[in-house]
Amino acid sequence: MSTNNRKIRVLYSFPHKLGADRICYTAWQQVNGLAAAGADILAFPGVLHRPVPPSVRVRPTLARGKFRIPYKLLGTMRALALHDEIVARRLPKIAGEIDIIHAWPDAAERTLEKARKLGIPSVIERPNAHTRYAYDSVQKESERLGIVLPPNNEYAFKPDVLAREDKEYGLADYILCASDFTIRTFLDEGFPREKLKKHGYGFDEKSFYPETTRNRDPNRGLTVLFCGDAAVRKGVHFALEAWLASPAHDTGTFLIAGGMLPAYAEKLSSMLSHPSVRVLGHRNDVPELMRESDILVLPSIEEGYGLVCAEAIGSGTVPLVSEACTDICRHMENALVHPIGDVRALTEHITALHQDRSLLERLRGACLRMAPQFTWTAAGERLLEVYREVVDARVPEAVRSA
Repeated sequence: MSTNNRKIRVLYSFPHKLGADRICYTAWQQVNGLAAAGADILAFPGVLHRPVPPSVRVRPTLARGKFRIPYKLLGTMRALALHDEIVARRLPKIAGEIDIIHAWPDAAERTLEKARKLGIPSVIERPNAHTRYAYDSVQKESERLGIVLPPNNEYAFKPDVLAREDKEYGLADYILCASDFTIRTFLDEGFPREKLKKHGYGFDEKSFYPETTRNRDPNRGLTVLFCGDAAVRKGVHFALEAWLASPAHDTGTFLIAGGMLPAYAEKLSSMLSHPSVRVLGHRNDVPELMRESDILVLPSIEEGYGLVCAEAIGSGTVPLVSEACTDICRHMENALVHPIGDVRALTEHITALHQDRSLLERLRGACLRMAPQFTWTAAGERLLEVYREVVDARVPEAVRSA
């Protein structure tokens, strides 16, 4: 029976602080978008860090009132396991009230096992490329640069993480991938295409919007922005090399907003110290920085989606990105896209926008026209469509056993 005429009842299991930063922000916006799209949501976060819409029922697993179980004291992995155990225990009592379970990695094994026993369809979020690809690509590039990743770095190789995630992928009926790039890394690992469901993320149009009064003098220097965790995987070194090889650096400014691994900063120190480069560190005024910039540069070697690209498009800031970020960034339409690691191509793209401001304005105009497609509201509507597809399909056994 089709679900088109009724609300989809979702158990949303998120083991971290819903509404904090990074993936916690992504999950929070996902819940908001789903609520706006009309889903009936029962959220099990570890902790509720930021309010959600009144229609969302929230049952924290690692907090009660003002009391919270400290993640650091318990240990992150033990906290995630405890969350998973609590959700799994609650499932039998509420199974008749749930159409689908949406889980997140590293805290889903018991929940997904219980879902299978109860016959509840399940999906698991994959906010990045397959972890094996991420490990391998970042390790290879780090070695090329002569950088040793600290053992606690999230991209340092951890076989136990790979084993746990692979088990969760096998238990989930479907894997939610936010981009074609992520899907490709899973296909390369041998996953069947039918097990991978594409959705997407978005941007908050209340925070990220264009500057309408700014004087865009074609004779002034460009302002280029890198925003986010300034890590090897994001390709900041490629961006710096391209910037300093382009004549744009003679009159322009390259802003870097985000924290940086000390060993990486040391390796790039000669480029970071160039007068045209400003290292801003972590910033809380990212929307304002976007509006003040002409270009966002993101030459990543690995991405799950590239939220910052959506935020740039909403701000009227033209993305110059690697092919890891092509779901919403379309070459010569609203962005310029280069092959991963191709510094020469990125240099040419920076130079092209430096020399041809009409091209810059044309791409900027396309960003603003396309921006409504990439909001969190639109992402929530797409994810709800995926839920309906999963529930209506009733999950063929061939997909379950993949």
